[in-house]
Amino acid sequence: MRTQKCHGRVIGTLVGCTALALAVTGTASAQPRHPDLAHQTLAANDGWAASGTGTTGGAAADRAHVYTVTTWDAFKAALADGGTAPKIIKVKGTIDADGPSCASFAVPGYDFDAYLKTYDPAVWGRDKTLDAEPDDSPEGLRRASAARQDAYIKADVPANTTIIGVGRNAGFKGASLQIKGVDNVIVRNLGFESPLDCFPQWDPTDTADGNWNSEYDSAVIYGATHVWMDHDTFTDGDHPDSTLPHYFGRIYEQHDGELDIVKGADYVTASWNVFADHDKTILIGNSDGAATAAVDRGHLKVTFHHNLFSNLVERAPRVRFGQVDSYNNHFVAGDGYSYSYGIGMESQLVAEHNAFTLPAGTGAGHVLKKWKEAPVTADDNYVNGTLTDLIAVHNAEVPGEVLQSGAGWTPTLRTKVDPAMRVPGIVDHCAGAGRLR
Repeated sequence: MRTQKCHGRVIGTLVGCTALALAVTGTASAQPRHPDLAHQTLAANDGWAASGTGTTGGAAADRAHVYTVTTWDAFKAALADGGTAPKIIKVKGTIDADGPSCASFAVPGYDFDAYLKTYDPAVWGRDKTLDAEPDDSPEGLRRASAARQDAYIKADVPANTTIIGVGRNAGFKGASLQIKGVDNVIVRNLGFESPLDCFPQWDPTDTADGNWNSEYDSAVIYGATHVWMDHDTFTDGDHPDSTLPHYFGRIYEQHDGELDIVKGADYVTASWNVFADHDKTILIGNSDGAATAAVDRGHLKVTFHHNLFSNLVERAPRVRFGQVDSYNNHFVAGDGYSYSYGIGMESQLVAEHNAFTLPAGTGAGHVLKKWKEAPVTADDNYVNGTLTDLIAVHNAEVPGEVLQSGAGWTPTLRTKVDPAMRVPGIVDHCAGAGRLR
C-alpha cells in the first residue's frame, strides 16, 4: 500500500490532495479506491455552492457527453454539443486561445499609432470620453477590432457542465470562460493564464490622469448559480504587468480580473485555488449604482476557503452586496501590495481563520480596505504568525477609514476548519492545479 502524507494527515491509498479533500468532507469511505475525479460532485456543506440543490456539474453525463479536448476549437464544440444535457469536458494539455496574433483581429484601417495621435491628452484633453466617437474613427475601429477578439477568446459554459484538467499541466492560455446565466457548473484542476487584451481603451476621464481599461477575465460568473471552482491556478503567466508598456504616462493595461462574480450570481464556492501575480484579482459585484444594486442585493453568496493568494496587488476579493465567507486562506503579499479584502457597498464579509504573510514594513492595517460603510467580521486571523485583530489594526493605522465589527450573519456551510496557524503549510502544499490526480 502506498502511503501519502498531505497537510499533515496520513491518507493511505488515495493520492495527495484529492484524498485530503475527501477526508475533510467525510466522504472518503464512500469513494472508490481510485475515484473518477471527473464525476465528483461538491460535498454537502462545502460552502455556498452546496446550498439548496448543491453542485453536481456534469456528473450525470452519459458516455456520449464525455469529451477529451486538446484544442480551443474542440473545446468550444464540446461546450456547444448537447445543450444543457450533463456533460464532462476533460482538458488535456494547455489549450492556447491566444494563438492568433493581435494583428489578425484588427479590422482594415485600424492603426494604433493613429489612435495614440488622435487621443493624446495634449490634443484630446481629459474631460471627454471616447464613447461617442463614430465607427470610422480610430476609437470606432478599435471597438470593431476588440469585438473580433471578444468573439474568439470567450467560451460560453452551459448548465450542468464539469470542466476538468487531466493530470498536472492542463489549462488555458488567453481564454475567458463565460459562466453566464446558467446553473450547476464545476471547473477543476486547470491553469489559467490571463487573457491579454489586444485593444485596450483609453479613458481620459478615469482618474485625473486618465487610464487604459481592458476587458477579459480568465473566468466570469455572471448571473450564474451553483458554481464550484476548485484546484485551479490563475496567473498572468508570460505577460505580467511589469512587461507592459506605458502610453500617455499610464500603464497600457492589458489585463482585467482573474475571477469576477457579478450581476446577481449566487451560490459559489472557490476552494483550493491559487490566485497569483495579478493586480485587480477578484471582483464580487461590479458597481455601486442603483440598477446594479437591484440585481445584486440579496445575492452574491460566495465562499472562499483554502486558497492561496500570492503576490497580488488588490481585490482578494473586493466585495459589494454579497454575503462572503472567507476562511482558511493564505495571503502572501509582495511588491506593490495594496490590500486584500475590499469592503464595499452593503457587503457582508466574514473573514476568519486566515493567515497573512506580509513583507517587512507593511502594516497589518493594509489587509482591509474600506470603500463604503459595511461592518465586517474578522476573527482568528494570523499575520506573520501572530494572532491579529485586523479591524483594530486597520482602524489604528488608517483612522480615516474606521471599520465596524460584525457582518450580521454566521456562516454554517463549512467543512472542517483548520487552525489558522497551520493554514500556510496546508494551503501552500495542496492548493492549485496539478494537485488532483
